[in-house]
Amino acid sequence: MIQDFDVGSRLKEMRVAAGLSQRQLAEASDVPHGQISMIETNRSSPSVASLRKILGGLKVTMSEFFEPDATQTSAVFFKPHELRDLTTRLYTKMDATGGRITFQQVGDAKAHGLQILYERYEPGADTGEAMLEHIGNEGGVVISGEIELTVGEQTAVLKAGDSYLFDSTAPHRFRNISDREAVVVSACTPPYL
Repeated sequence: MIQDFDVGSRLKEMRVAAGLSQRQLAEASDVPHGQISMIETNRSSPSVASLRKILGGLKVTMSEFFEPDATQTSAVFFKPHELRDLTTRLYTKMDATGGRITFQQVGDAKAHGLQILYERYEPGADTGEAMLEHIGNEGGVVISGEIELTVGEQTAVLKAGDSYLFDSTAPHRFRNISDREAVVVSACTPPYL
C-alpha cells in the first residue's frame, strides 16, 4: 500500500486546475463547504461516499483521482496486481487499522462503460453515513464473509453466495457489521467510482 499519497493536496490540485473555489466545488458536489477545506488541509479523511460526491463535482472518477498516470490498455486478461486501486490511498498510517474498504477495478471502466470491482470490507467498514446515489445499475455476489446492504428502505445481511441487483439511483450503503472480512465482486454500468 502506498502511504505517501496526499488526498488533500491531490483534491486541491484538481480543484484549482478545474478553476473552482472551495465553495464552488462544494456546491457542485452538494457537500458542505467546510468539508472541502477540511479534506484539503488533511484535517479530515473522506468516506468513500463523500469522496465520490466531491469527485462527481469535478467530473472525474476515483481511478483518475488516485491513478492519474494509468495508461489505457486494450488488455483482455488481468492478474491481481494489475487491478486499479481505487481506495487504499484514502488511508494513512494515522488511521485505525480496522474498517478499511478496498476497491480494485478491472481494467479501464470508462473505456468499456462497465465497472467491475473486487471489493474487500474489513470489520467495521462502511461506505459512509451519507448514502450513495448515482445514475446506473449495479449488482454483485458476496464471495466470503457477510455484508449489510441498504437500498432505499430495504436492508439485508448478505452472506457468501448471496447476490444483489438494483437501480443505483436508490440511496444505498454497504457496511461490514461482522467480525471478519467480507469480499464482494460487483459490476456497475455506467461506471461510478
